[in-house]
Amino acid sequence: MVRKIMRTVIAIIFLAAGSSLGYALTTNGWLAITNLEARMALTILPGVIFGLIGFSAAPFLITRTLQMTDWVETKLQKMPMSDLMGAAIGLIIGLIIASLLGSSFTNIPIVGNYVPVIASILLGYLGMNIGLKKKEELLSIFSLFPKRNKDKEKDKDKDKEKSISCKTEAKHAYKILDTSVIIDGRIADICKSGFIEGTLIIPGFVLEELRHIADSSDALKRNRGRRGLDILNKIRKELDIRVQIIEKDFNDIAEVDSKLVRLAQVMGGEILTNDYNLNKVAEFQEIKVLNINELANALKPVFLPGEEMIVQIIKDGKESKQGIGYLDDGTMIVVDSGRRYINQTIYVVVTSVLQTAAGRMIFAKPKYNDDRTLYEVDAIG
Repeated sequence: MVRKIMRTVIAIIFLAAGSSLGYALTTNGWLAITNLEARMALTILPGVIFGLIGFSAAPFLITRTLQMTDWVETKLQKMPMSDLMGAAIGLIIGLIIASLLGSSFTNIPIVGNYVPVIASILLGYLGMNIGLKKKEELLSIFSLFPKRNKDKEKDKDKDKEKSISCKTEAKHAYKILDTSVIIDGRIADICKSGFIEGTLIIPGFVLEELRHIADSSDALKRNRGRRGLDILNKIRKELDIRVQIIEKDFNDIAEVDSKLVRLAQVMGGEILTNDYNLNKVAEFQEIKVLNINELANALKPVFLPGEEMIVQIIKDGKESKQGIGYLDDGTMIVVDSGRRYINQTIYVVVTSVLQTAAGRMIFAKPKYNDDRTLYEVDAIG
């Protein structure tokens, strides 16, 4: 609806411009005509032609204008407020000087009408660049920011204010969720534990991807998508954390991961994910990433060689006489000479720990060299 209104307005503007041009040519120009009917016809005809041209070109003009507006908005959001104010003050000063300078040339024939326009463009651009580079000096002149005081007490006050502002920013930091971390489900438990601060951002294009997965003909994908939507509803309704849905989209980008990276750049937020590839791409673009898998690995207990533990051997290993067991968090325990203890719970002694890309592996050996199980050892005392 808005596009139709804008298209109509553009067509009317072109029609008015064409009619004005036709009127000017038939009245004072080289097509000056005394016949009233001919003058009206030559006035209306350019208006109709220009109106049709404007109506046809309106979609292209609207699309280009929206793209330019989005580009300018992105650039301005990434620019610090001090840079914006410095550039604005420099631009205003440049335009004032151009206006004063251009008024001196208005009475000069031919060039008098063009000098103010050229001066405004050149001096405005020059003033904006100088204002951007000299922002601190300009802002101090206009008393928007006080000059630095070398007094120790004021420095301490500034440090306190800075620490408070940092805490406030951390509290309201944006955490952008990707599709994989929503489907994973562990994010709900992490939020419930209180380790996530700030605002959870759920992009609209991520919701759209979840909806497509939930509507998939494949049963596994369909269940994963529905589980992701259930997790989001649980976070919004049951957990005490702020959740915000952002409908901003980037039509020039096709991949969801690339859109997440762009959104994090625009909002200055952090990406919550367990996608290895997205993690690397975001880090390359200097975006902070919170990886759920890295958090899970960091929370696994640390065992040193020589420590004892209790483990149940559930299957044999790849090597001869090896037995395999698992901790509650899924960490694999490889027990040398543990094959004979399959389906038994025994004491083991850690011999070494291996950290791999898939997680942590612990190598151990039975504490007792006989066939005693855990319960038999406890009975003996």
